[in-house]
Amino acid sequence: MRAIVLISAFLISFISAFAGIKKEKDLAYADAGQANLLDVYYADEVEKEKDVIVFIHGGSWNRGSKDIYWFLGNNFARKNKVAVIINYPLSPAAQYKEMAFACAKALAWVKSNIAKYGGNPNKIFLMGHSAGAHLAALINQDPQYFAAAKIENPIKGVILNDPFGLDIHDYIKAQINTTDKYIPGFLKVFSDDEKNWIAASPIFTVNQITNPYQLFLGGKTYPSIKIQTPAFYQALKENRKEVYFQRIKNKKHVAMISHMVFGWNNLYDEIIGFMNKY
Repeated sequence: MRAIVLISAFLISFISAFAGIKKEKDLAYADAGQANLLDVYYADEVEKEKDVIVFIHGGSWNRGSKDIYWFLGNNFARKNKVAVIINYPLSPAAQYKEMAFACAKALAWVKSNIAKYGGNPNKIFLMGHSAGAHLAALINQDPQYFAAAKIENPIKGVILNDPFGLDIHDYIKAQINTTDKYIPGFLKVFSDDEKNWIAASPIFTVNQITNPYQLFLGGKTYPSIKIQTPAFYQALKENRKEVYFQRIKNKKHVAMISHMVFGWNNLYDEIIGFMNKY
């Protein structure tokens, strides 16, 4: 019976998500094929400029696609925002810097083009889950990425949903000589050079932050995320940065984003409340 109720709720959410929403799919923000495409979700009727939220997916930097997260686009659009879901190049074809440069290019495209979809180019928020949250923090805090995209940082605020890799240096250094099954893949992303691990860790550049952050941590997420997210929060507080931090009880890592398929998920209220403040 519980399964039937959940399936019914999903179908209702799925059907209602598309009512009154338009989608522009597979728009190229650069010229590297499928890796540099994005989708835009926006309301049928555009009465005034709306806040924009750009989402970077997770997947350990080696898997994932914008197409998986259609529900975020639809749900945010139904909640009076313009949503952009992006692809970026993945490992082993790319390392973290190429991924970050691509994400910055996607933000440059949004800045230049989002007005035609009813979005406000001066109210762009950046959200990421897991490895996507790492990339969101990285491009926001390291100026080289937007400099390469030839724009000033356009991000009004940053939302990190169960972020992984905020201190990738600490993680790799602690696990490199263990049987951790993820390490070989992470070394393809960040190389075996410890200097790269440091440069790729947003926890070391919190002094560069000039905009507010919103952090969500799953109550049953991976141990490393349970350690690094509060440490990142504490580093922001010590540097007098504006940051909001919330633990989500009983949520595992994947569920932190997959449960947002339901438009009534509480994270939408939290995120939209955060966006509306600025």
